[in-house]
Amino acid sequence: MVKLLHVVPQAAYKLRLEYDDGTIGDVDVSALIGKGIFQALTDTVVFESVTVGEHGEVRWSDELELCADSLYLQMTGKSVEELFPNLRAHVDA
Repeated sequence: MVKLLHVVPQAAYKLRLEYDDGTIGDVDVSALIGKGIFQALTDTVVFESVTVGEHGEVRWSDELELCADSLYLQMTGKSVEELFPNLRAHVDA
């Protein structure tokens, strides 16, 4: 499992993410902006306040966060089994 180290907001609702395995890249979250709980992110000041939460999540507030593992999979194109190899062992058992 990889750990999110840094998140930096970018233009056009993208996030630059850096993980402890050396992976660095941008993820476009613009499709979420303005929908449901993500309405708050239409405010640029709120979007730019993004941090890495205490549990390694991408976080804006207690109510507004994204799973860093999901973003890693999106960014790298890896499968869930590649990220969590022990998951396959439990499925096969």
